[in-house]
Amino acid sequence: MQTLLLLLEREEAERDQALLRLQHAEDEARRAQSQAEMLLAYREEYRQRWSVQFARGGSMPVVQCYQGFMARLEQAIAQRQRQVDAAQQRAEQCRAALAAQQVRVASVRKLVERRRRDQQQRDARREQKTTDETAARAHRHAQALASTAALPSGA
Repeated sequence: MQTLLLLLEREEAERDQALLRLQHAEDEARRAQSQAEMLLAYREEYRQRWSVQFARGGSMPVVQCYQGFMARLEQAIAQRQRQVDAAQQRAEQCRAALAAQQVRVASVRKLVERRRRDQQQRDARREQKTTDETAARAHRHAQALASTAALPSGA
């Protein structure tokens, strides 16, 4: 039983570590998503600002500069989105690992409970056997006393 309790303790510790890994992965995914959203908002703001500027007219070097910057900004957004996807995938893997670890903890707990219940049943049977034997001895002793008392005295 002690071995099972140690196993349960180890599995619970591993589950707790899996939970921490999941929390870190989810935090990382949230941060990456937030940064991606900021880049998208910046791109939209930049686009609106320059569309007003271009409505008034703009030189070819300024347009080329704008297009070059927008191309680099699109690359940054695409890269950030890949990072978001990777972070979400890591979080999902951590979620699956945590679920598997929780199943192991539940299995070991069930086994511990089954062993405890089996031990209690063995103890109860042993106690019942002892009680039955004690009662049988008492009964035999009482019968022996009754049969000696029934014997005629002086025979």
